[in-house]
Amino acid sequence: MMLDSTLRRRSLFAAGGALAGSITLASAAQASHPAGSPLEQLLAGNRRFVSGHSKHPHQSPARIREIAAGQHPFAVILGCADSRVAPEILFDQGVGDLFDNRVAGNVVDDILLGSIEYAVEEFAPPLVIVLGHERCGAVSATLNAIRTGGEAPGHIASIVEALRPILEPYADDPDGVEKGVLANIRAQVSALVTRSEIIAHSGAQVAGARYDLDTGKVTLVH
Repeated sequence: MMLDSTLRRRSLFAAGGALAGSITLASAAQASHPAGSPLEQLLAGNRRFVSGHSKHPHQSPARIREIAAGQHPFAVILGCADSRVAPEILFDQGVGDLFDNRVAGNVVDDILLGSIEYAVEEFAPPLVIVLGHERCGAVSATLNAIRTGGEAPGHIASIVEALRPILEPYADDPDGVEKGVLANIRAQVSALVTRSEIIAHSGAQVAGARYDLDTGKVTLVH
């Protein structure tokens, strides 16, 4: 990808044409984060959350004013829309730290992919995470549709059809929901890097993780 074409694309998204300002903010943000990789920072934040010692960083009025002119998230999250799986809370992060993309079943479709590609192109975050979770309702609904031959109502059917090829091998497994959750996380990680040249060539780490509803703990999925 040629540098000049990349800059031209990015200039289309730079608010008020302030691309140089956003690059400066991004550099300052990276310098302000503690030592360790972005993934290690998120896992450390999750440990604080689980232990009841969250610091709630970057949530002050001063922080809001600091990033009003431009955002500089250090990680992109593709997570489930489930109300119990809010990334800023469970990773103990604040305003402007994470670029969230949330949809039932954490499914990569064209619009989600475009949103993530925008973040990768514009902010060059070093980390992209697919975050699934225990007892995912979208996974359960899809397995139920496969087992019974039924159809999901309305546009929920679109989610079921997107997940069907991933989950069909687990339809008759008594532990199908958990195995399906893990399989879906791996499948969506693969989709990000195989369907997007922008992400594949960005240099960003793309990882999968599972959130435990019972404990609040995030574990990596390999």
